[in-house]
Amino acid sequence: MTSENVIVIKAPSSKSLSHRALIAGALSDGNTVVLDPLDSNDINRTMDCLSTMGAQFNIDGTATTVTGMDGGPKGGDKEPAVLEMRDSGTTCRLITALAGAGKGLFRVQGTPRMHDRPIGALTSALESQDVKVTFSDKEGYPPVTLEANGFKGREIDISLEESSQYVSGLLLGAPLADETTIINIIGKKAVSWPYVALTLNVMEDFRVKFEVQSRQDGEWKKVDWRKVEKVVPGEIRFVVEPSKFERDEYRVEGDWSNASYFLAAGAVGDNPVKIEGMNVNSLQGDKAIMYILQSMGAKIESDDHSVTVYPSKLHGVEVDMGKCPDLVPTVAVVASFADSPTTITNVAHLRIKECDRLEASAAEVMRAGGKAEITDDSITIIPAPLKKGERIVFTTYDDHRLAMCTAIFALAGIESIPEEPGCVAKSFPGFWDEWDKVKKGNGC
Repeated sequence: MTSENVIVIKAPSSKSLSHRALIAGALSDGNTVVLDPLDSNDINRTMDCLSTMGAQFNIDGTATTVTGMDGGPKGGDKEPAVLEMRDSGTTCRLITALAGAGKGLFRVQGTPRMHDRPIGALTSALESQDVKVTFSDKEGYPPVTLEANGFKGREIDISLEESSQYVSGLLLGAPLADETTIINIIGKKAVSWPYVALTLNVMEDFRVKFEVQSRQDGEWKKVDWRKVEKVVPGEIRFVVEPSKFERDEYRVEGDWSNASYFLAAGAVGDNPVKIEGMNVNSLQGDKAIMYILQSMGAKIESDDHSVTVYPSKLHGVEVDMGKCPDLVPTVAVVASFADSPTTITNVAHLRIKECDRLEASAAEVMRAGGKAEITDDSITIIPAPLKKGERIVFTTYDDHRLAMCTAIFALAGIESIPEEPGCVAKSFPGFWDEWDKVKKGNGC
């Protein structure tokens, strides 16, 4: 391949790290400059909620100066401060935990779909910190009103079966407690651990004092959290000391989740795709897209700041994606281009995302001509001739990830039309402009 054949895309900034960096800045004293935070609807939701709780933001080009809350998150005295989540699940879970660590009345609310996404495990954990929880409609689901007077410290039990964001929110709120907080992981399994590692990374960068401990020979011992690969409930816990968030400047790295569509395009299209601005040593769980594509037969090259994927003959694989659920729709579409079936396991938690992503991924693969089978926690893609030359309107379910992954079907010769193209603004407002480069490079 000559360099002229390579389609070059600059990665958008990480949504996960943008949420966490802006929150850490808001919990700091004084000012923190966050460089290159993602400009998207979800990040705007988080900033609006933090503003309601007492933080201030000044945006100047690609730099956002955050003026921290004075004394932690503040709610209303007689009427609750309204924390409007709309459809941002990350905002909802992280901010709800912060509200519990704050003082005053808070009301958490969002879109109808948000009111169908569970939050009971998190609110039960907040009740252990003497937060009064009142659900407006369904028990365990928003809208919910919290009456908080700061975390008390001591022990908190939380399950990671539904979402890692519960523990991430508690970790970010725990440094505000009066005393040391111990967060125990309970339940039958833990999903999406890499997102917890991202939270710990930001906390470390902002000089928060914490330890991750594992149970060894009946005793709790400190471990290097960067080397934790598997979380077994009952065998790991977090010890967070009362401490201040402190950092003058923080730069947000590129987003592996949103890069996944372009990396996939390199593998299934006619020309290689190079994504610039990627940290190949990132702690982001969705860096797994590189290894998944490689396991399917894709040729990949990388350096310190970019990744290039070349057109390749792909075969099916069996892969546990419990740690990287946001990649599942992308991998399901890529699997439609392979020459044998692919089975994705350990992804039951996809059913409570912006939509039921297992059902939705299967439906859209079948709409394109492929075959799909699902169970409670898995999806199998069985390749079949895709509908080359046809115009297909793909259902997007008001879900940014479904809109972006189904765009890849254009590289099968399908005229791929998203039902709601604007829903990508949730995480990647510039997606379609960047995607046009892929389509033109492939003659679509």
